[in-house]
Amino acid sequence: MKKSIKNILTVLSILTFSISFAQNIDGVVKINENTPLEAANIVVKGTTSNTTSDHNGKFSIDTKGKLPLTLLIQYVGYKTTEIELTDLPTSPLQVSLKEENELIEVVVSSRRRIEKVQDVPIAISVITGKQAEQTGAFNVNRIKELVPSVQLYSSNPRNTGINIRSLGSPFGLTNDGIDPGVGFYVDGVYYARPAATTLDFIDVEQIEVLRGPQGSLFGKNTTSGAFNITTRKPSFTTGADFEVSYGNYNFLQAKASVTGALSSKIAGRISFSGTQRDGLIDNVATGRPTNTLNNQGIRGQLLFTPSENTNIILAADITTQRPDGYAQVVAGVAPTQRAAYRQFDAIIKDLNYQLPSRNAFDRKIDHDTPWRSGQDMGGISLNIDTKIGSGTLTSTTAWRFWNWDPSNDRDFTGLQVLAKSQNPTRQTQFTQEVRYAGQLTSKISGVVGAFFIDQTSQTNGTEESGNAQWRFAQSTTSALWKTPGLFEGYGIKTDANIRSSSAAVFGQIDWAITERFHVLPGVRYNFDKKDAHYARTTYGGLQTTDPALLALKKLVYSDQAFDSSTDNTDFSGNLTLTYKASDKINAYATYAKSYKPVGVNVAGLPTDAKGQPLLDLAVIKPEKVNHYEIGIKTSPFKNSIFNLAFFNTDIKDFQTNVQAAELGVNRGYLANADKVRVRGAELDASFVFSQHFTLNAAATYTDGKYVKFTNAPLPLEETGAPVAFKDVSGTELPGASKWAGSLGGELSNNAKFFGNKGKVFLALDSYARSEFSSSPSASKYLVVPGYAIFNARLGFRAADGLSIHFWGRNLLNKDYYEQLLPAGGNTGQYAGVIGDQRTYGVTLKYSL
Repeated sequence: MKKSIKNILTVLSILTFSISFAQNIDGVVKINENTPLEAANIVVKGTTSNTTSDHNGKFSIDTKGKLPLTLLIQYVGYKTTEIELTDLPTSPLQVSLKEENELIEVVVSSRRRIEKVQDVPIAISVITGKQAEQTGAFNVNRIKELVPSVQLYSSNPRNTGINIRSLGSPFGLTNDGIDPGVGFYVDGVYYARPAATTLDFIDVEQIEVLRGPQGSLFGKNTTSGAFNITTRKPSFTTGADFEVSYGNYNFLQAKASVTGALSSKIAGRISFSGTQRDGLIDNVATGRPTNTLNNQGIRGQLLFTPSENTNIILAADITTQRPDGYAQVVAGVAPTQRAAYRQFDAIIKDLNYQLPSRNAFDRKIDHDTPWRSGQDMGGISLNIDTKIGSGTLTSTTAWRFWNWDPSNDRDFTGLQVLAKSQNPTRQTQFTQEVRYAGQLTSKISGVVGAFFIDQTSQTNGTEESGNAQWRFAQSTTSALWKTPGLFEGYGIKTDANIRSSSAAVFGQIDWAITERFHVLPGVRYNFDKKDAHYARTTYGGLQTTDPALLALKKLVYSDQAFDSSTDNTDFSGNLTLTYKASDKINAYATYAKSYKPVGVNVAGLPTDAKGQPLLDLAVIKPEKVNHYEIGIKTSPFKNSIFNLAFFNTDIKDFQTNVQAAELGVNRGYLANADKVRVRGAELDASFVFSQHFTLNAAATYTDGKYVKFTNAPLPLEETGAPVAFKDVSGTELPGASKWAGSLGGELSNNAKFFGNKGKVFLALDSYARSEFSSSPSASKYLVVPGYAIFNARLGFRAADGLSIHFWGRNLLNKDYYEQLLPAGGNTGQYAGVIGDQRTYGVTLKYSL
């Protein structure tokens, strides 16, 4: 990968070359509106042309380049100002600089228009691309440390769930038959696969995290919230950024982005990101570490401006992941209610086996099945924005794919229990969204749109027993279980596919009753259709006609096939009232009726006493959501933000994922809990105390419970009980911590580095969460203890030229779990997804 990174950086460097000729631009630099600023640095971005302002703040610069261009106006202690020029100014430019640590009035596009985030009546957190880079947040799993309302659980890319306020995706193994409740959008394109959240960000401009239902603003229905990610767009002014990070465990990350004009109406941008790292867990069986990082991604964009009212962007991207990774470590053994000979410790004793360590944080495994988590994801999109009247008509057309090539060791041991466990998947999607947003009358603005998605997913899986399967599967004392070769090589081939289509019309208006009081109603009508096919066929093992032996084999794996088809329509909506008491206080109240579409099981079903699949579980009811929220956004004093939100979400027919005790149910199966309730409060705060000291904080309290769930699966320790289900009404939802929060701050001062003016800084940040259940039915063994981690950065940054900082993550080397999960077959052992130990390194960035 190092060679490929070097080659790509070389190509991107060559692309920065441009031909130039002389032009002069005059201007005046001021601070505090009218005070001239002497010695401000004025640079033509992407060139060596620069000058400084005189004692009257005046400057004249030889651009040495074609228009359009971008001027950078810099002065230590003040925010760098960028001015894009497409024509030579007819009069001197008037430039006013603001203090660097003045709180930036962030603008967002979540309501399909550009507006200040403090004016938006939605609970929303915004992470700029620069903030994400500085904190090392190169994927969503790192973003959750900055936005504690976000939870991401991933035992591998396919088995990834992203939640907001503890809702969105069922906790556990992913099932393709349902839709995520958290929307994930990049430049307006909906990404249907949760695996997208495990890949590196590429050239991100801004990340908006919206909390609560957003069905009247976004194409795909989102019951819990949405990630609205925008990347940096092509510019007609030549520019480039190069960044390289080095760290322990041979961590290497390289990023590069180059942009510029290709003609008077066409601009381009090409961006690259690559990450690699050695493994953090030692496999004593293979003699090499596992859980490596090996990610590469590239994104290209072309911007065409046929007129001043129309922008057309053609974008294409592809990302790959080839780690030796995502191995889980045995975290403990739970005694079950099965007979003594069926307990995990009795089983491994009979097989003369011992775990390499009983302490998960020794980070040792002896897995004999290779871990492979290869994935490719990419696509192409065409976005057209054209101004019509007082609004903008937008069309976003996209095609995307996701290829998943895994291999897992689902027994988490060095025994050949499951010799193979792999479910490679191919998924494609086509989406089309058209919407119009703008000012409809003098008092009414809004957005109206239509959305369509068609996606297919095909899985051809294999699960195969090894020579130790007989002892783990043994359910009677019959000596026939020991028949040589009975289960060795015995397995199932799975053919599972699903096609789902969804179409919707949606809209929301903002009616200004008065200048300060607004009413915002929104509506959505949705149609969803899903067709699924599932078939598994047994193969291998001892070839015999003995009915007793065949019966034992069927206890482990049996043939199963079913088809299901379902469709559903839904009308939903929301109503928000917002009152701006003053320029510093904005309050809102929201009611939303939302839903998550009907689901289908496509990973096998539990069977009855006769071995027949329980077909009534094939189709999963849609979720019905009623959401209430009140919030207040304030700026109590200059350069400060203090926001509060209180919410209550009730869900009928909550879609949950449960782990079956049967090996043949490859990925668990989906079920409905009668009713779920999540309520809580959130705080977001940012303070700029001076140009040298900033502080930010976020906290969330979440109370998530099953109000009624009478047919829940048994928790791990109750496996083998005489009943098949358990009433877990009143217990906590999986993945829901009562408390979570982040706290960070930065000290900085003016400095020079290799002649560059900038800031030397020390930044600290922390993330903490309380304990949470890691099982659909609360198990005392599958509770993840609360934890806190601390990170720090020390370095120098400049808007142009060279920046450098040293960083450390999990500085106190805290041992913590991100998730706990039982082994296939629920034999008692359970494994943990372990958080990274202490890591540290250095990052260098050069901007032109």
